[in-house]
Amino acid sequence: MEGAPKSRIAGTGAYVPEQVLSNLDLEKLVDTSDAWIQERTGIRERRVAAPGQASSDMALIAAQRALEAAGMSAADLDMIIVGTISPDMRLPACAAFLQQKLGAKQIPAFDIAAACAGFVYSMSIGDQFIRSGACKNVLVVGVELLSRVLNWKDRTTCVLFGDGAGAAVLTPASGDGRGVLSTKLYTDSSLAESLCIPAGGSKEPINAESMENARDKVHMIGGDIFKVAVKNLTSASREALEAAGLQASEIDWVVPHQANHRILSQVAQRLAIPLDRFVLNIERYGNTSSASIPIALDEAVRDGRIAPGQSVLMCALGAGISWASALVRM
Repeated sequence: MEGAPKSRIAGTGAYVPEQVLSNLDLEKLVDTSDAWIQERTGIRERRVAAPGQASSDMALIAAQRALEAAGMSAADLDMIIVGTISPDMRLPACAAFLQQKLGAKQIPAFDIAAACAGFVYSMSIGDQFIRSGACKNVLVVGVELLSRVLNWKDRTTCVLFGDGAGAAVLTPASGDGRGVLSTKLYTDSSLAESLCIPAGGSKEPINAESMENARDKVHMIGGDIFKVAVKNLTSASREALEAAGLQASEIDWVVPHQANHRILSQVAQRLAIPLDRFVLNIERYGNTSSASIPIALDEAVRDGRIAPGQSVLMCALGAGISWASALVRM
């Protein structure tokens, strides 16, 4: 890609709740087993938010850590974008509560509902605002508190998800080659109802019957998602590489959405990138949807695996069906 990237990741941060819910704990709640969950998903445990803890509370800690890593304060921000499908309440945006808790100025603050692809969607939007010159410093957060929108009697969904938050601060690149090289966003609405929360919107308001049938909780046709996940994550990753003028062999790390170990193994094989170059933490946190990529990114930055100047490929797919990819030189 000619010229310097127009934005870069200046700092990352993450937060996961203290409470650990293991597969052995789930065996006591639903008809499943530790062996079945690990074999099918690669998950051993996940985190669950404390009573009274809201999405914006988790987002706040991740955001503060990202700002600290970037050497900034909330006063330096020009925009806040939060990727989430589990906000504090339906109205207003989770980003508004985060803005308030951070003590940020009266800047634009809004949510993006792209489910598991939410962080990459949000990062792409923030990147465009910086590229246009409209903003200088943009806080991008992915946060999910999915434990409160799960049917804990449905073993096909309750074993998959966890709570957490991750954040990144985007700022103008300095011209040294580091920054956001490319982003690609997609949606295929033909599978919109294969992963959804049916009740709670204008189409199906919540009532006693919908709650009794758990229509206000996550519903998923796993087979539909699995079929398109490998294909779409692979194609989106190739598109991001092509847009940046790079080959898969030049990628230092892949930070994927932590959805399913089997899916990621197939993506690695199709991209011809060794799985040991994938940053994986699904076994400890499960699927944290919008939060999974920034949590994994922050862990790898802080433990030194991802170093300045290295190339990082991100890819995610979730409800919508929406998927996305990004290529960043750290």
